[in-house]
Amino acid sequence: MKKFAVILCGCGSLDGSEIHESVMTLLAIDRNECTYSIFAPNDNQYHVVNHCTKEATQEKRNMMVEAARIARGDIRPIEECRVEDFDALVFPGGNGAAKNLFTYAFDGKNCTVREDVAQLIKAFHAQHKPIGALCIAPVMIAKVLGDVTITVGNDEGTIANVLSFGSQHINTQQTGVIADKQNMVFTTPCYMLPARISDIADCAQNLIDAILENMQ
Repeated sequence: MKKFAVILCGCGSLDGSEIHESVMTLLAIDRNECTYSIFAPNDNQYHVVNHCTKEATQEKRNMMVEAARIARGDIRPIEECRVEDFDALVFPGGNGAAKNLFTYAFDGKNCTVREDVAQLIKAFHAQHKPIGALCIAPVMIAKVLGDVTITVGNDEGTIANVLSFGSQHINTQQTGVIADKQNMVFTTPCYMLPARISDIADCAQNLIDAILENMQ
């Protein structure tokens, strides 16, 4: 039974982890008779967005506390995620991931990645353990690792930024997965392309299936 570490950063596509992608990832792991543990930074989100009006509010919310809504309370701070305890690492996406885990939403190709997140990605990569990323999260993997092959669908601006990191990009259709087997990096576009919730379920399932197929 393989063990997955899933990294969240809040609860909501505009200011935290994308909920559909997060839940469907957990479901796909469970349906493959594997287990997961959920982690998040124990820090405040960059900001809080009213998802009805799409406007930022004056609230302050903690990423781990908010992500605990998705995890049903079973969540730990990211510093407790140790590479030796898991077989694979997965990052759901969402605009919030590009604000909280790295700064792509604000800084584009000049973005930075949280140090604890970057170190975790490097640790799994060094152990040749699979890293999965959905939606915008593949850009973060490319920023940290450089010479890897990913997909974000077919958005030209994002692709140009990915290439500037020294990474390669392969265009995909909805629900497709790009498997960089040499680097054990697996990516799928999700809401980077027009999508129904059933597409997100298929993206997550196909991603987890591809990771498991390529595990030793």
